[in-house]
Amino acid sequence: MSSDVIKIKSFSFAVRIVNLYKTLNTRNEYVMSKQILRSGTSVGANIREAKNAESKADFIHKMGISQKEAD
Repeated sequence: MSSDVIKIKSFSFAVRIVNLYKTLNTRNEYVMSKQILRSGTSVGANIREAKNAESKADFIHKMGISQKEAD
């Protein structure tokens, strides 16, 4: 069984983002918290989508999108 480092790290990142979202929500930062939740959790979704890419160029493009979301 091989471990998928990117999948593990993106999941860990998403968990941290959800916790940040909860903290911001308690401080009534609703607009910012919703945006960070959407962009932070989409990183892992885009990585999973890249794994099912149709070509190497498609993989690179989808991973680039994931990197932009993380930034």
